[in-house]
Amino acid sequence: MIHDVAHREDLASLEETIGYSFKNRSFLVDALTHPSFVNEDADTCVDNQRMEFLGDSVLGLVVAEKLFLRFPDAAEGKMSSGLAQIVCESALADVARAIRLGTYIRMGRGEALSGGRDRASVLADGYEALLAAVFLDRGLDEVSALVERLHGEAMDACQPAHASQDFKSQLQKLVQSAKCAPPAYRIVDETGPAHQKLFVAEVVIDGNGMARGQGRSKKEAEQSAAEAALIEYSQSPD
Repeated sequence: MIHDVAHREDLASLEETIGYSFKNRSFLVDALTHPSFVNEDADTCVDNQRMEFLGDSVLGLVVAEKLFLRFPDAAEGKMSSGLAQIVCESALADVARAIRLGTYIRMGRGEALSGGRDRASVLADGYEALLAAVFLDRGLDEVSALVERLHGEAMDACQPAHASQDFKSQLQKLVQSAKCAPPAYRIVDETGPAHQKLFVAEVVIDGNGMARGQGRSKKEAEQSAAEAALIEYSQSPD
């Protein structure tokens, strides 16, 4: 029985918002169950963490395919940076807020009182779990249609001709969403004569060298390093 305060609104209203009706609504209920709710409710033993794990992979696959088909001439690096931009925590939390997902998540009283219904990590995890629920309910085609409805404009904006202008800003936004220190850049090598220098820059995040890039100017090398770091983030299992 759904008895948490967050579920006083009929889940049919969430289905209407996302344009999808579940055949098996138990998938949806599990996807909307935060671990804190399980800790406080003896009758509930399943939270949404396993579904979040599945949804993360499903979302990555669907967005990667859509970018691949949208931009047939885009290089792998351009598509990877676009993918990282779309599936980062802050972007997913924004989508979750747009569909009022926090309203429906079952969570413990303490989590709710501490602002959990608008916490980016909670919303992003819940959204990925929601996509897993759709996948388990009716398969990948339905997830693809839902992602197109909710992320279509963001994917269109990732067109390489426009999205490649400022990788440093994209990386900073992504790193901030992960609550890390802002990226720092350092020139680790330079070669060639004075009129034709080639610089190698390294981007450092939380004291660790994340990625390197090169360019004919220091700024170009830093942009290249930021792009490489975005690719690393998109390929990370976390």
